[in-house]
This record gives sequence, C-alpha cells and structure tokens, in this order.
Amino acid sequence: MKVRVAAAPRPGSGADSVGWVRAMVAPLVSGATYRRGVHLLLGGVLLLPYVLVGLAFVQMFTMPRPPYALLGLVLLLAVVIGVVPPFLRGTRALEITAARSLLGVPLPDPPETVEPGRAARETRVRAALWFAVHLVAGGVVGLLLLIPLVMGMAFVVQMFGIEGGSLQGLRLGPLDVHDPGWLSLLGVVMLVGVVYAVAGLGAVAAVMAPVLLGPSPAERIAVLEARAARLAERNRLARELHDSIGHALTVTTLQAAAASQVLDTDPAFARQALAAIEETGRAAAEDLDRVLGMLREGEQSDGLPHHGLADLGRLLAHSRGTGVEVRTDVDGPVEALPAPVSREGYRIIQESLTNVLRHAGPVPVTLRVAAGRRALTIDVANPVTGAYPRREGGRGLDGMRERVRLLGGTMTAGPDGGQWKVSVHLPLGDQEER
Repeated sequence: MKVRVAAAPRPGSGADSVGWVRAMVAPLVSGATYRRGVHLLLGGVLLLPYVLVGLAFVQMFTMPRPPYALLGLVLLLAVVIGVVPPFLRGTRALEITAARSLLGVPLPDPPETVEPGRAARETRVRAALWFAVHLVAGGVVGLLLLIPLVMGMAFVVQMFGIEGGSLQGLRLGPLDVHDPGWLSLLGVVMLVGVVYAVAGLGAVAAVMAPVLLGPSPAERIAVLEARAARLAERNRLARELHDSIGHALTVTTLQAAAASQVLDTDPAFARQALAAIEETGRAAAEDLDRVLGMLREGEQSDGLPHHGLADLGRLLAHSRGTGVEVRTDVDGPVEALPAPVSREGYRIIQESLTNVLRHAGPVPVTLRVAAGRRALTIDVANPVTGAYPRREGGRGLDGMRERVRLLGGTMTAGPDGGQWKVSVHLPLGDQEER
C-alpha cells in the first residue's frame, strides 16, 4: 500500500500568502480588538477629570493677576484626585473585573485578607501604575478616535459627494480635495491604522494586566494558606465522621448480632442490647448532624462534637455492651486536660476500641491512660486472634496518626508478643500540676 505524504508548503507559496492575509485581517474583524478598545476608552473617560482640572489650573495661572490662593486649592484638589483613587483597594478590584471581562485576561479576585506590610504596599503601587497606564492608553485611544478616525471618515465619505465642499482648499502635501481617489485611499488607511493601533494597545494591555494586576507573592501565599486551612478542616471533619459513625456502626452491628442469637433464650440481654443500639444510634445521629452542619457555609468550628476523656466511662460502657471486657487504669486528672488534647485522646481510644471489635472481636482489652504534667499517655492492648482477619485499606490508624501529628505527639501501633498494642504520647506543654 502506498502512503502519500503531503508536502509542506514552500516559502512564498499560496498557503503562506493566505496565512499572511488572515493574520493581517484578523485584528480588523476580531471581537477582542473592539472589546479591548472599549476597555482602553474607559481609561480615557477616567482621564477627563484630570484634563479639566489641569486646564483650569493652566488658565488661572496664565491670568494677568493669578489668584494664588485659589491656585493652591485647585492644586491640592488635583493632587487628591490624582493620588488617592489609584491606591484604593476598590479601584484595583474594579480594574481586575474590567480587565477580566473586556481584555479577556483570567485574573483572580484579590483575597479578602492579606497581612499588611511591605507586600501590600507593593501590590497597591503596581495597581496604581496600572491605573496610570490605563489612563494614558485611554487618552491615546480617545485622540485616535477624535482626530484620525473622524478625518478618515470625512475623507472616505467625500468620495460619495457627502460634505465634500467642507474640504475645499484642504491640502495634504501632494494631495488635495481635487483628487478624491487619493483622499479616499488616505481615509481608508487612517481608519485601518486606527483599528491596528487599538488592537496593538489592547494586546499590550492584555500582556501588562497580569503583571500589574495579578496576585502578589503575599496574596498567593494567603490563597494557599486559606486552601490548606480548608483542606485541613475537611480532613478533620472526615476523621470525626470516620471515628464517630464507624464506632457507632461497629457497636450496633455487634449488638444486633448478639441480640438476635439470644432473643429467645435471654430476652433481658436482648432488650439491653437493643437499648444500647438505640442510645448509640441517637448519639451517632447527633454527631452526624453537628459535623454536617459545619459543611454548610457560615458554620463555625465549635459545631464539632465535644467528646472528651470526661466521657470515657460512657464510651467504655458501650464497648462492654458488645462483649469486650476493658480493664482500665486511669492515672491523673484527665478531666482537667486541655480541650484539644482531651478530645483527640477520646477519639484515639474510641478508634482503638473500634479496631479491636473489627479485627479481634469481643476480646479482653487493657487500657491505660496517664495524665501527667507534661504529657498524656494512652496505651491500648488486646490479644491478636484469627477470627477477624485484618482488612487492608482502612483509615483508622491513619486518622489516629493525623490526630497525634497535629498535636506534636508520637504514636506506635503493631503486634507485640501475641498482642496488638497502640501507644500514644501527646505533649501538654509546660503546665502546672492540677
């Protein structure tokens, strides 16, 4: 089979000519050219007050007896009008919106809060520089529209006999109104030149806008920090849901299984198991409602479930109701621990007991909690059995390690002489003994 390969166009071929023509015509027919022209023209509109104040100042200064007091007032007004608006935060926000809509530049909105200082001043200076560039470019576009555009239109329409008499006596070098063909050609060139000039200025503005209006390093850092804070909060909510709802589901599943086995032989135990399921489900529903409430916009972080080591007895009662016998050794004032440490300690113990139920079943568990002056120590140990093989891909241990890492602590977890042991050390800082 023969494969035919298309030959590349040779220099000077018709394809190159068509491409060159398209490139030349593109600025004339592109909507971006005229949108950018409107944006630049807005700068000319903003320039008008400066021009009027400047003309008034020059006119009064050239009077035979200048009113120096009034001149000083006008000069002060001119300085205020010229200096204050470019440095306003709202001015930059408006310029970003206009540049994004008319210049087609993907500029992000400025962050709500940025630490004040040198970086903020640098951002305002760049915004003021863009404001000045916008005004100057707008003034140039305004002059192009007032002089070359109007003259070009006049030269073109006179070829059709419209207002041609008004050009009598006009001479432009070798051209005069008695040669309407050349004047019309000059008018077309002027009109096309104005469009090309606007397209060029608009392209330069589109290049400069990200440099002068784009986010500063401080703003980029602020955006990254806000994004990291949102991700951390989402991870925190995920841990809360995993630990709270996962523990509740594990407990209720085992309680329901036990109740179904003794429903006929031991109704009292079955009723006790059903009561435990009801209580566990109600507590899990409350936790779920609080956590989901935080996902709504405007909710604050104090909507998190505030379980702490003071609620340890209730947690152990739930676990014992599933057949897990927990031997507990609590040393120190755990009720007086800082709230973050107490809350995370409670969740770590809860997840440890949930893992025992999932992977070892109703086996004896040894729990030791020691609250000292400088640290909280938690040790959980249980026999390793083959009745419940360990499942890969769980998030329990990872969530526990995240909690420990956020508080600057250490954690070890793994088999040790036929037992599975979890040891956690959470620093408390330099606190007095309570």
